[in-house]
Amino acid sequence: MQLGARWQVGNDPHRSVPPALFDTIATCEQAHPSARAWTLTWLEGRPRLALDDLAEISVDQQGAVRVKELTALASNAKDVLGEESSLSSYDDDEDDDDDWLLGG
Repeated sequence: MQLGARWQVGNDPHRSVPPALFDTIATCEQAHPSARAWTLTWLEGRPRLALDDLAEISVDQQGAVRVKELTALASNAKDVLGEESSLSSYDDDEDDDDDWLLGG
């Protein structure tokens, strides 16, 4: 099991981040100067890095580095759901999924 980590933008990446990702990390930081911190998690033995809610870096099964820009997704959510919305607060179900917990 590998534990995740966090570090501040501008600092050296956490010691468990593969060096092959360092250039991609630097590029993402330059593209998002308002970003504050990175979060490192591991999925199926491969690193996943999130730059706040702005970008994600991952490594696919073939070892290729993938970057997903999340800012376009967040902007689109605000256009569709309204300015006060966020992707994490959107619930498309009309009723609660956990009614069974309350005996309802």
